[in-house]
Amino acid sequence: MFQGSDRIVPGADGNSAAGPKDRKGQTLSMNRIIVTGGAGFIGSAVVRHIIGGTEDAVCVVDKLTYAGNPENLAPVSGSPRFTFVKADICDREAVDPVFSSFRPTHVMHLAAESHVDRSIDGPGEFIRTNIVGTYTLLEAARKYFSGLDEAGKAGFRFHHISTDEVYGDLEGPGDFFRETTPYAPSSPYSASKASSDHLVRAWNRTFGLPAIITNCSNNYGPYHFPEKLIPLIILHALDGKELPVYGSGLQIRDWLYVEDHARALYLAATRGKPGETYNIGGHNEKTNIEVVKTICSLLDELSPRPDGKKYEEQIVHVKDRPGHDARYAIDPSKIARELGWKPAETFESGIRKTVVWYLRNRDTWCAHVLNGGYKMERLGTGGGNI
Repeated sequence: MFQGSDRIVPGADGNSAAGPKDRKGQTLSMNRIIVTGGAGFIGSAVVRHIIGGTEDAVCVVDKLTYAGNPENLAPVSGSPRFTFVKADICDREAVDPVFSSFRPTHVMHLAAESHVDRSIDGPGEFIRTNIVGTYTLLEAARKYFSGLDEAGKAGFRFHHISTDEVYGDLEGPGDFFRETTPYAPSSPYSASKASSDHLVRAWNRTFGLPAIITNCSNNYGPYHFPEKLIPLIILHALDGKELPVYGSGLQIRDWLYVEDHARALYLAATRGKPGETYNIGGHNEKTNIEVVKTICSLLDELSPRPDGKKYEEQIVHVKDRPGHDARYAIDPSKIARELGWKPAETFESGIRKTVVWYLRNRDTWCAHVLNGGYKMERLGTGGGNI
């Protein structure tokens, strides 16, 4: 379905600043951005934003694991500025040719294992992808960067996308994660992301690789793989299944609409200062039970149950996740002040858009995703292989 699927846009030799060309063979003079994990939830939102809202060229590098879905990129796959390469970021022999042929000005690194429950059941893949994969990509970027001329080096950026979960959890209700908050990861997932953050900072300081880090709060929106809370609750509700809420459901998260996040990431990559970290949050603190009940209320309005009952009657409280953090909340004032970003969506507007999207795509995108190996089963009980 991709134009240029599994291939790289022809570039120039290793000493040239030339990159992708248009259909007439003319060199395109825009940013050339590698997006790792670009077929995933957040990565595909970034790609759709870049292709739809800028003149830049994008090369997606994605292994297409269970959460990487080519359908997420269908809206932009016909663009001459879009290229796709199926590759594992842990495979240096696959990664190096992407740099040498595409000639990027920016790398936006989103490829990661990201589900806390999966990290509890099988932490090994998180260590491999999130730590070893980031190291491999950093080394490929360092080699490429060392061969650029001074103008190329001045414009090059390596943008590492991370999570607020590296900070652990917050105790006081008035406290927030800031760029200076000490790291205290709680899960194998957040520990692996914390490790990758430290690698990026080390490559910036030791080797001079111009790197930027962003840490975000919980994302939600269209194309979200249904192992995560919001899409899982929507689809379980519509299927008449129980709506599982961990423990009391009073865990607090700061919710960020994915398209707002995509805009922030592009700003950080193209206008952020090397060596800096930017926290990105949505100003939307909600308890998990509040989120679930909001979804139920919207479904009552938009797609009522045939029996006339309320979706909220399907809620059940289940055993809590091991090591579950109590509260996350981000102070995004730095990115607002320095880069002029603020979220366009409130939680109320964003969650309505999200529910409507899943209702419209239940029989297409959702059905295709659930035709694979994932059946929305409970994960994260700690019962994985040891």
